[in-house]
Amino acid sequence: MVKLVDTSDLKSAAFLHKGRTGSIPVPGTTSSAAVAPTHHDFWPSCGYQCLTVNPEGHLVLTDDFLRVLLQRPEISPIPSSCAAELSLHEQLLADPRHAVPAAALLALQDRDAADSYGVWLRFRDRLLAAPTLEAAYMALFQGEGVDVAPVLVQQLTQILLRHVLGNTSTAMQARVAEMLFRTQKISVLEDGTVMAADNETVERHALSAGFGSVGELLRQGGVPLRSVDLDVLDADKSDLYWPRSEHFDLVLNLNHGQPALLALAELLQRWVSHFLEVEVRVQTDREIVDEHWVWHVGLDAQASGILNDLYQGDEPDAERMRRLLCLFRLEFANPADMLGAVAGRPVYLAMAMDEHHRLKLKPQNLLLNLPLARRS
Repeated sequence: MVKLVDTSDLKSAAFLHKGRTGSIPVPGTTSSAAVAPTHHDFWPSCGYQCLTVNPEGHLVLTDDFLRVLLQRPEISPIPSSCAAELSLHEQLLADPRHAVPAAALLALQDRDAADSYGVWLRFRDRLLAAPTLEAAYMALFQGEGVDVAPVLVQQLTQILLRHVLGNTSTAMQARVAEMLFRTQKISVLEDGTVMAADNETVERHALSAGFGSVGELLRQGGVPLRSVDLDVLDADKSDLYWPRSEHFDLVLNLNHGQPALLALAELLQRWVSHFLEVEVRVQTDREIVDEHWVWHVGLDAQASGILNDLYQGDEPDAERMRRLLCLFRLEFANPADMLGAVAGRPVYLAMAMDEHHRLKLKPQNLLLNLPLARRS
C-alpha cells in the first residue's frame, strides 16, 4: 500500500487583510553576503534579495527579510490602528526577532489585528527555529498539519522557487513556477486546447469587465484572449514576462508537448534536487501502462485521489478522469537513492483540476512522498 502525505489542508488561523492595501516594499540590505542582483530580477516584492546564501547553497534568514514580512498588508498598520499596534509594529521593525509576550497582543484594540500578529509571530518563530529557509519549509509540513497562514506558505514557496530558478531562468520557467504557488484557472477550448491563467487575475478581470467569468468565456472559445487583456506566453513573446512578472497575467498552453509542460518537468527535477540532493529525471507521459506500478505522487489533492483509486483498481468516473491534466514519469538517476523494494522503478506523478476548473499544485507533496532510501 502506497501511503501518500497530502498536505493540501492548511490548518491555520486566518491571516486577516481587514482592508489593508498596498505593495510590499523591500528594504535594502547591507550584508556583503546578500544575494547578488540578477539580469532579470523577477518577483522583486517577495523579499528574495534580502536573504543570504550559505556555503551549501541554501537560503539563510535575515532581519531585512523579516521586515519585508512585517510590511505585508495583512499586518502593516492602517490609519485606524491603535497606539499599541503602532508601537508593536515599530518595535518589531527595529528588532524583528523581538520576543512578543501574550500581553502585548491582548493590548491591541483590534482583535483581528491581534490574531494576524499571532499568526505572523508563529511563522517568524518557525523560520527562526530552522537553520535555513529550506529546512523551515520542510518542517512546516511535518507533524499534524500546517499551522501558519496559506499566504505566508505561498510567499515562502515563491522565494524558494526564485532561488531554484537562479540567474538563468527563462520567461517560460518563471511563469511555470507561478503554478507552484498561485492557483490557476483552467480553460478547455472547443478544439481541446488547455489553457492556464492565474485564478486571482481571472477573477479580477471578471469583476472589472462586467461580462461575467473570463474562465467561462475562454471555455466557450469565442472570445480572443486579447479581448480580456490576457496574453499567451510563448517563445515569440518571452520578453513580455520580465517587466510584468508580478502582474501574474500571462496564460500558458498546457497541452502535451507544449513548452510549458516541458518547463514544468524540468523545474520539478530542479526542485527535488535542491531539497533532497538526489538527481531525478522528470518527463511528461500520456498514460500509465505498467504491470509493476509501485509508486505514485499526486501534485495536488485531486490528482492524489485519482491516482490512489487507479492504483487500487477502482476506476474513477468519467468526470473525474476529465479533470486529469497531465501525467509525468519520474526516474532516479541512481536507484540506490530509492527504497530497496522499489529501486529502479519509475514514480508516476499527476496534476488535476478540481470541479471548479482550478489547479492548486502542492510542490511539498513531491518532497515528502518520494520513495527515498533512509539516510544516516
